[in-house]
Amino acid sequence: MLADTGAGGFSGIALAFNVASPGEVDATLAAAQAAGGTVVKAGQSVFWGGYGGYFTDPDGHLWEVAHNPFFPFDEAGHLVLPD
Repeated sequence: MLADTGAGGFSGIALAFNVASPGEVDATLAAAQAAGGTVVKAGQSVFWGGYGGYFTDPDGHLWEVAHNPFFPFDEAGHLVLPD
């Protein structure tokens, strides 16, 4: 387990999850902010063709929220990775 240095800033790790659309990225970032998080980077198009943004939660953990148009979701809501 890593000790909390209290220094803030990037700790060398980011938690990430994918959502189904760019709009869902923006909605998730807004919900995180409403819950006490801080949007670090607003949702935007990225060089590889997706859309994403970042927030820190109230404990200072960095989260990425991304939409990858190349990784669809199935009917059950599971992310489908290419073979």
